Amino acid sequence: MFELLLLCAYLLGSLSFAILLSRYYGNSDPRVQGSGNPGATNMLRVAGKRLAILTLLGDLSKGLVPILLASSLGLSQQQQAWIGLAAVIGHLYPIYFNFRGGKGVATTAGMLLGLYPPAALLALAVWLLTFSLSRISSLAALASVALCLPLLAWQQPHALLPVSVLSILLVWRHRSNLKDLLAGTERHFKDDL
Repeated sequence: MFELLLLCAYLLGSLSFAILLSRYYGNSDPRVQGSGNPGATNMLRVAGKRLAILTLLGDLSKGLVPILLASSLGLSQQQQAWIGLAAVIGHLYPIYFNFRGGKGVATTAGMLLGLYPPAALLALAVWLLTFSLSRISSLAALASVALCLPLLAWQQPHALLPVSVLSILLVWRHRSNLKDLLAGTERHFKDDL
């Protein structure tokens, strides 16, 4: 059952709501606009608030649903965390879209929400605070990931290894953002967004 859920989580994670919604509404592929990332932040830039919110909800659900299913089937918390990681990997490297996916932040948030809600709330609070101060989405995402690990290590040590692997993947996917942050050239959102 565990192996089957890993596969299903990856396949579910591979559904890119940004790309699917863009196609449905006749917009261009978000991977060739704005930041080039098929996620909620770029959808806000290139397609507006409505499609950004729908993308966010879809990407959150990809991380949450596999965890809830694994939990209902009695799988251990560590197994649930690995299944959530599979969903995020699907988002990062989607089989349906030539393995060109997003940064995985919203899907990770959904995973954390299912796995350990206080970690998801901490991530949200850190993201909102960092974004409100900096207006930089990537900085907010990296800060929220970094501050969740100590909480998980303390409260949910069985999930720490898969979540640590996940954190490394998220930092890797944000490597170009890190270079831009260090160079002072990272994209800011306008104050009216």
